[in-house]
Amino acid sequence: MGRRRKKFQLKGERKERGHYKDIKKENEKYEHYYKEQKCFDISQFEDFLNAMKQPLPAVFRITGYKRHAKQLLKNMKRNHFEDLTELKIGEDTVKPPVPLSWYPDDLAWQTDLNRGQIRKVPQLQNFHTFLIAESESGHITRQEAVSMIPPLLLDVHSHHRVLDMCAAPGSKTAQIVELLHRDENNSIPEGICVANDKDNKRCYMLVHQIGRLHSPSTLIVNHDASNFPEIFVKNDDGKDVLLRYDRILCDVPCSGDGTMRKNTDVWVKWNQANAIYLHRTQYRILLRGLELLASGGQLVYSTCSLNPIEDEAVVAAAIHHCGGAVELVSVSLPGLKWSPGVSSWRVMDSDMNWYDTHDQVPEKKKNISYSMFPPSGQDVMEAMHLDRCMRLLPHQQDTGGFFVAVLSKKKPLPWQKDELKSEAEFVEKNGSETTAQAPPRKKRKWEPGFKEDPFVFLTSEDEATSSQIVSFFGLKDFPVNQVLSRTTNGKKKQLYFVSKLVKNIIENNINFVKVINTGVRVFSRSANTQNDLECEFRLVQDGSEYIEPFMSARVIPIKICDVTKFLLEDQPKYDELSEELRENLKNLAPGSMIYKYEPENENADVGCELLLCGWKGTFSSRLYMNNHERMHFLNMVGVPVPAHLLPNMNTRRARAGELEDKKKDGVVGGKENAQEEEKEMNIGDKNCVEQDNKQLNQELEN
Repeated sequence: MGRRRKKFQLKGERKERGHYKDIKKENEKYEHYYKEQKCFDISQFEDFLNAMKQPLPAVFRITGYKRHAKQLLKNMKRNHFEDLTELKIGEDTVKPPVPLSWYPDDLAWQTDLNRGQIRKVPQLQNFHTFLIAESESGHITRQEAVSMIPPLLLDVHSHHRVLDMCAAPGSKTAQIVELLHRDENNSIPEGICVANDKDNKRCYMLVHQIGRLHSPSTLIVNHDASNFPEIFVKNDDGKDVLLRYDRILCDVPCSGDGTMRKNTDVWVKWNQANAIYLHRTQYRILLRGLELLASGGQLVYSTCSLNPIEDEAVVAAAIHHCGGAVELVSVSLPGLKWSPGVSSWRVMDSDMNWYDTHDQVPEKKKNISYSMFPPSGQDVMEAMHLDRCMRLLPHQQDTGGFFVAVLSKKKPLPWQKDELKSEAEFVEKNGSETTAQAPPRKKRKWEPGFKEDPFVFLTSEDEATSSQIVSFFGLKDFPVNQVLSRTTNGKKKQLYFVSKLVKNIIENNINFVKVINTGVRVFSRSANTQNDLECEFRLVQDGSEYIEPFMSARVIPIKICDVTKFLLEDQPKYDELSEELRENLKNLAPGSMIYKYEPENENADVGCELLLCGWKGTFSSRLYMNNHERMHFLNMVGVPVPAHLLPNMNTRRARAGELEDKKKDGVVGGKENAQEEEKEMNIGDKNCVEQDNKQLNQELEN
């Protein structure tokens, strides 16, 4: 028989494959295990099982910290939700999306559709296109409902130092970044989100996911979470201190038996041995997280498993080991339903034998450890308050299965003696504690084979470049020393901006921590060097909201009629622009600039500020943004997206599938997005020049 050709499938792409359709959603061992384990009300077991067999509804949330959130929500309801009110798929009438009752400000919505229906049903094409464009531009994230809960329970504020220990693929991390930026009066947070993942390839999924949000306060690193390295920062006195985190998300690898609604192969693959195998890793990651947590800080432990061996057993073992330094916190979200954690459970081996205590385990079963059982003593268990844990079940609010526990660190752990001493001294002097005195530093370099482009901050040697940029754009009090590039050789093509704390970490840890990516792109070298431009660099849409407040020049006011004209036409004619805009552009030197729309009053149809990067040629002007950004702004002003801007879905999936192969292809640090956009924008530069030359030739002929 000839060799069967494997049908091409992209990484990360979900397909309705034949054997998925044929999967029988039954597993006797699974049902027997949870009926006997009794980790939730067994009288609801049939409801639980029936819900687990249904497809998972599609859920998405709007990026809350973006200025555009309210306007986008208003336009989404008006332009898309109304079309779904009377839609029928077969004989079923589709219910319009509804907000998640427990998510703040109506920013998260659940549909009556699964992701396959949204992708395939012709009547939903416009809605699907809307979701794609807003997802790619960072204004919407498609995410499972229960996955949104851990970041909310972290209670992140803009000054917090946050660590996400097992971050990929990054939807929870993106949510943390959003919460870090929610203070509208402080666009550059004092805090930071450090996103870590052990898998190098999965780190580039983080680059894509977090990169959509354009934050200068994120750092993506690549380490084993259970052995996460110490990070040092310099304090105001110039001394090295250990970085301790105010908030830590510990969303550990798990068996995933709460995800059967979307990962249907779990019905076939489920085995109790998976939980036994993962328990030790989960415990080590949680313990390391508690070591890195600052006293007074909070850690959220979560899994997408319902198994007590991966849930309560891990939490109880960590609390017991920490000897009173850590406690569970009672938390809630108004409108959210869940089942409380349990204080008793049993362990089942691969032969389906049950054990109530470790003493009953045969010696040959060495993979079953003490930490998998409830700590002995009724008083001990009651003091732990494991009922404060949250087990979310699919039949309660039409979600997947999930487990969450919030822990607070009251003081350094018993074996952190140096920190205990330094904290006591610090509190005696200052009354509070945020960092710990650093011990003598031990050099820790990564294994051979790890390679990343360097992170090089602008120095006095780059004075010509920085002075040119500052002068051309009229930058006032802009921290140029927080701008970096990713090259040490040749001309710098891309410039990235980072927060003060990110710079501190990079400069003091670059040889000890595997940094994959950081910063938001703010400047890019223009391709039009032959035109004797006053500034060789152009502004980038990604960083416009961070640069514009510092600009005293080249910010041009614009009205909605002109915004719409620029969005719909790649190269609008000057005489078609408003007279006011033509006058503002009249004496502006060629080069990069920002168009700024501000609503005239509270009742304006577009009620939020819009910043659009543009290019001023001698006789023409255009916007400088990719298609997804252009589609986003069209959604903002309520104008239908024209056909030529609609994405080619096969191309989009192909680009998404290449993310995990970036390292193999030699593209690192998220640079491929910059390179692709640069190609697209260089074409735009060329068009501007050609348009200018055409108009100039016409004038000479006349």
